[in-house]
Amino acid sequence: MNLTSIPQTLAFMPTPRRETRAPDAAEPQPRVERLPFRISVVRGDEALHKAVQIRHLAYARHVPGLAQELREPEIDDGDGDTMILLAESRLDGEPIGTIRVQSNRLRPLGVEHSVELPERLRGERMVEATRLAVAGGRTGRMVKAALIKALYLHCLRWDIAWVVAGARPGLDRQYEALLMDDLFPGRTIVLHHTGGIPHRIMALDVHGAYARWRGTGHSLFHFMCGISHPDIDLSGADAPAWPHFAAQRVPAGLIHQGSQRAA
Repeated sequence: MNLTSIPQTLAFMPTPRRETRAPDAAEPQPRVERLPFRISVVRGDEALHKAVQIRHLAYARHVPGLAQELREPEIDDGDGDTMILLAESRLDGEPIGTIRVQSNRLRPLGVEHSVELPERLRGERMVEATRLAVAGGRTGRMVKAALIKALYLHCLRWDIAWVVAGARPGLDRQYEALLMDDLFPGRTIVLHHTGGIPHRIMALDVHGAYARWRGTGHSLFHFMCGISHPDIDLSGADAPAWPHFAAQRVPAGLIHQGSQRAA
């Protein structure tokens, strides 16, 4: 894969104007590119151990106090409404990234135990992204972009309207660069389920992201929506008890990316 197809960083991008223009009816077929790693849904103790391993190492770099509590799986890792994604090197199988995704299908999101979300999100299908952890350096930046794409594809597939995420200082600017909304501008919220650390609460409008990224000429649009990555494998995700995607807001081919294993 050409490494220049992924921006060097998700941080410090200017915040462009918003755009709600719908995609054109006819879209070219995305080209296929392989990644130097695979992303899949955690199944079994071995894969969970790998996710916990990279999670602990990443938090040790940024939040060492919390990292001590992350040496073992957490209760939420085994929740029936939780999906954990794991990125592994294709070269040696080493874990290089992970993210945990909890939906509100059966219960409120973890963040809702600390703050009441704005009215426009209430009653919507949502997921909360937590425990985003990647290897250091340029590899980590690539993996982070691909994990976010995997999460986006999962939400498209199941017509999930919002991705909510708490962002500590530093990470919040990277979420801003993805054009995520700050749900409480000027405020930070102490999140009880993330070690009591103040976070900004950010949210991605899944249904509007395609048009927003495309309309602003976002540097990640081509990576997120214009390239098919067979190394992102979401076939192991449990089907939520929600109807399948029905509304055509993005090209049909994008919805089904990640639904089959790479050869």
